[in-house]
Amino acid sequence: MVEPKPHVLALIPARGGSKGVPGKNIRDVAGKPLIAWTIEAAQQAGCIDRVVVSSDDEAILAVARACGAEVPFVRPAELAQDETPGVDVVLHALARLPDVTWVVLLQPTSPLRTAQDIDAAVARCWQAGAPACVSVTEAQTPPWWMFRLSAQGRLQSFLPERQRPQRRQDVPLLYALNGAVYVAQTDWLRQTRSFLTTETVAYAMPAERSIDIDTPLDLEIAACLLRHRAGG
Repeated sequence: MVEPKPHVLALIPARGGSKGVPGKNIRDVAGKPLIAWTIEAAQQAGCIDRVVVSSDDEAILAVARACGAEVPFVRPAELAQDETPGVDVVLHALARLPDVTWVVLLQPTSPLRTAQDIDAAVARCWQAGAPACVSVTEAQTPPWWMFRLSAQGRLQSFLPERQRPQRRQDVPLLYALNGAVYVAQTDWLRQTRSFLTTETVAYAMPAERSIDIDTPLDLEIAACLLRHRAGG
């Protein structure tokens, strides 16, 4: 018996209450609203069947519609707070969108992620027989070389000093979440309520596509890289 084709939803969460960069999801970045870069990548990905934006903000929803994304519901205000867990936003959407077997969470603050990254992350998940995959990038600063500051301003090693490698060549390769792509089988996600478990596999992305916009400087760097990509 032939297995039914998975129904893959791209879900783009974009609330209106950003404090670090006010209105960032629809700010102009290299000639387009920030969210448009993610909508276009999702639309171009071969594995995606449906592109939906979840937002509490009518201005964001209007831009999403203009970019060709679906906006079948308005996210309730209680799920658009600073402290709202991201998985709650996903589960809210899945409760309103039947027949979705896989969900791909794409944060609009990762505009340099490409359609090829989305397809590769989903393929990595399926080829590994894993219920989830998240994108990562090589960590720039090893945790052994991170410090706290005491009340007196003195350095306190974050990890035990005796474990600190003496040379960069001795540091094991480490990866950090880059926030660009989260893939999960929907029934599994409803049970675990997390994309990150011991069953999750990783898809590695280069640093130049792993910018996660949280500050005005991030916005400027992303715009520069996007213009360079377009040849401008």
